[in-house]
Amino acid sequence: MKGPGEYGGTGRAGTTTLDGGDPERSATVLTVRTEQDLLAIRHAVRDATLRVGFSIVDQTRVVTAASELARNAYVHGGGGTIRIEYPTRPGAVGLRLTVDDAGPGIADIDAALTDGYTTGAGLGHGLGGAQRLMDEFEIRTREGGGTTVTATRWADR
Repeated sequence: MKGPGEYGGTGRAGTTTLDGGDPERSATVLTVRTEQDLLAIRHAVRDATLRVGFSIVDQTRVVTAASELARNAYVHGGGGTIRIEYPTRPGAVGLRLTVDDAGPGIADIDAALTDGYTTGAGLGHGLGGAQRLMDEFEIRTREGGGTTVTATRWADR
């Protein structure tokens, strides 16, 4: 069995724990460079959903959204990072995913969020689907300068 921060794969999925390792405040950053990294990210996010205490349905929602966002960074952004954080608010704890890439950016965010829109060989459900699966969703992009997607799902206590 792997310990925290160990997700197997090729060893290329760089994992960094931030905020001094305090389990209540730590953030984990994983790199997205290979297909194996995508699997490592799915495992890391699933572990994070368990830590937050999400139901099996919410676990599936968050892992699916993370997988879509990480795959977009890999395919369209040439790789990047995903940061996993644990925000809190009165009465709730959450899971925040921040995915960064240095790709060409998204020329038309509204179109990219529309089901069926694709710039590649996919079905065109990635960004819009991820948005529907999460409670909060924000895209920041600069054409020619990369994209950052921040998505949060809340669990009521």
